[in-house]
Amino acid sequence: MEEKISFKSDGFQLQGRLYRAGKKGVVITHPHPRYGGDMYNPVVETITQAFQHQGYTTLRFDFRGVGNSQGSYDKGIGERRDACRALAYLEQINIETICLAGYSFGAWVNAQVHPDNAPATEMIMVSPPLAFMDFGPIHEMANLKLVVTGSRDDIAPAHMIQEQLPSWNPAAQFEIIPGADHFFSGYADVLASTLMANI
Repeated sequence: MEEKISFKSDGFQLQGRLYRAGKKGVVITHPHPRYGGDMYNPVVETITQAFQHQGYTTLRFDFRGVGNSQGSYDKGIGERRDACRALAYLEQINIETICLAGYSFGAWVNAQVHPDNAPATEMIMVSPPLAFMDFGPIHEMANLKLVVTGSRDDIAPAHMIQEQLPSWNPAAQFEIIPGADHFFSGYADVLASTLMANI
């Protein structure tokens, strides 16, 4: 069972849902707030359940200005600090190993979280939106472990990810789910099994 929790970021009270399990934990970030993205997004729920199945403590939350979280959309700048505060929350409840996972906009935000500023030892990106958002300033991500996209995803095209991976982290695993689009419609189970096989 997930419990409702809240934590502060830049003085804003943010709302989240925490599932307590083992000493491994993950923060999951959601897609773009301007397009209806929140922590209840079906792909976010699939990612959350996959990690729970593997024994992780999970924390998903609404960025500032989303749902019952205070504040307003901040073009990824404040949202990056929100992700850092969520990671710090897991650290404060004695989670020893922390992963940062994000879907779409959430993956873009996470890519800008510098490991020196947050305790994430691993990062997983689901459908990083390279065709929609500027990843230009983002370079090496030593903690990037896995990137997943669909073969029919025109927002996170596989060929664009393949071009970027060597500069992000050449050791990162890259999985393409045949037939899946950006929303993984009809492919939630395949996404879940792909994540569980690689986390």
